[in-house]
Amino acid sequence: MSDIVASRPVFLPNIKGTLLVQERNFDFSWSSGFAESQKKKNIMALHAAAKRDGIECVLEISTKSEEPVGRKLSAFSLKIEIDGRMLPLESVYQGSKVFEECGPSLQIFEYEPRQAKRYIRELDCGRLVGFELQGKRYPLSPKNAFYDWLYIRALANHIEWIEAKVQYDGYTDIEFNPEKQVNCQARAFAELRSLSARSKLDKAVVNFDYFASLLPAI
Repeated sequence: MSDIVASRPVFLPNIKGTLLVQERNFDFSWSSGFAESQKKKNIMALHAAAKRDGIECVLEISTKSEEPVGRKLSAFSLKIEIDGRMLPLESVYQGSKVFEECGPSLQIFEYEPRQAKRYIRELDCGRLVGFELQGKRYPLSPKNAFYDWLYIRALANHIEWIEAKVQYDGYTDIEFNPEKQVNCQARAFAELRSLSARSKLDKAVVNFDYFASLLPAI
């Protein structure tokens, strides 16, 4: 057994109360390495820890998920409609970034997600100052608002299928480390479920400011 102990979150839709999502962190033995088998061990260990604490049914949302629906809901698999075109969600997010000296990079909207991430990573244009999409500027705060908003927009038209087929208590993304990253597709999906349950999804999809107002100011 690994001697390394990691802590990772499970995101639960919150139907009532101020917050859209309840975040619960669990410690578990971490299997080091980049092999897919190691990542799947970590997913199983995290889900087992959550189950011991009463969260019976957890879905991993990432390309590493054992469940086909979890892989399908990965941001790397989703597409979003922009001006009548279906484009990779991750590429639209990356291409919408505005830096001090350049951006947005509309030309990468049709890139494969990993290619789009690499393109942005290699830019030398100063610090990130915001986002721009379809001629409108979006702020950096709340830090996860723009990414999450794109994610729920991509899935909003499929909410009936989601509510019929995706029946889980909580959601994880094993690649998400809250100490190093801001965006998390599992949290965004839990927000989607909460918005739908509260009958606020339609308004949130068309009104970024409204959606952002529902998130913690992080």
